[in-house]
Amino acid sequence: MLVITDTGEKLGLLSKNQALQEAEKRGLDLVLVSPDSNPPVAKMMDYSRFRFEQQKKAKEMKKKQKVVVVQEIQLSPTIEKHDFETKAKKARTILVDKGNKVKVTLRFYGRMIVHQDLGKEVIDKFVESLSDCSTVEAPVKLDGRTLFAVIAPKTDNK
Repeated sequence: MLVITDTGEKLGLLSKNQALQEAEKRGLDLVLVSPDSNPPVAKMMDYSRFRFEQQKKAKEMKKKQKVVVVQEIQLSPTIEKHDFETKAKKARTILVDKGNKVKVTLRFYGRMIVHQDLGKEVIDKFVESLSDCSTVEAPVKLDGRTLFAVIAPKTDNK
């Protein structure tokens, strides 16, 4: 196998036993880097330190990632003006203050399903009222008896 030291120096082709003895002499572990290549490649390193650094990097990456939260606002095809404004205000705080996405759902009950155009108008009006602080991520779509759309907060690309 081809053996590489911890400093990156190539020791050349050594047998498995020779490579293990050399690693032990230096107080390092022998790690098989590329077992499928011809000849296989092994590297001498302090494996516990390597694992610690990998875990540290993973922890740092996890710290930097942002969890995407989707909160739901439910509407009705027969919603009144004040209720509509209250729900729009709530959606605005979710989008602007919290930075979360909003799933706007409108469920049809009973015979309301025949008037899908009214439901679509309500959702379009709702999305339009929030257009200054949001972008449409998923347009209005009918799924069974439910109309829904997903809007995300606007990102400033300055």
